[in-house]
Amino acid sequence: MRIGVITFPGSLDDRDAQRAIRIAGGTPVPLWHGDHDLQGVDAIVLPGGFSYGDYLRCGAIAAVSPIMTEVIAGANAGLPVLGICNGFQMLTETHLLPGGLIRNEAGHFVCRDQTLRVENASTTWTNGFTEGDEIVIPLKNGEGGYIADAETVARLEGEGRVVFRYLGANPNGSVNDIAGVSNERGNVVGLMPHPEHAVEPGFGPDTSAAMRSGVDGLTLFRSALESVLAV
Repeated sequence: MRIGVITFPGSLDDRDAQRAIRIAGGTPVPLWHGDHDLQGVDAIVLPGGFSYGDYLRCGAIAAVSPIMTEVIAGANAGLPVLGICNGFQMLTETHLLPGGLIRNEAGHFVCRDQTLRVENASTTWTNGFTEGDEIVIPLKNGEGGYIADAETVARLEGEGRVVFRYLGANPNGSVNDIAGVSNERGNVVGLMPHPEHAVEPGFGPDTSAAMRSGVDGLTLFRSALESVLAV
């Protein structure tokens, strides 16, 4: 399975996402924001970073990059798309996902290992989990506060489209402790924490077993691989 990872000017975690895909058993395909070609990939990852320096709004300029025309069309046709941090911001800017992300409530950048609860284990990217699983994924953002109007939040909650929720202290003031959401179809998922930083023993979050041994993020990439291969 070939998963495309799009690099934008200011992307920081594109190589990390490629490595995560490789560890999960897939083939990463580097894609460039200025092209109009997805190269026939089976899924897309929009990586974290600071595309275009976060000018205007985080993800706003990247959302109108040439390749996003193909990403939007693909997502609407069922192509699996995962937006991580800045990629999540792009997904809201393109309206592939509802709501938006604003400056953290405390007003400063947050970087820490974050406990999440899996609220929806039926999306393309989360079917390897069980609903209610508690996982630990690194978090690093300055504008990660998820917001949406009350009607939208009620719809997301009622339709089971809140995919991940923060446990413990809310790191950025997100409404209802929301850490990630999906579209109605479940092929598009966005989250602020970084699963690509929790895929390899020795380089992930600390666990009770050993320091830096956490690999909870690997399940997202394996879930997508298995979903596509099962079709």
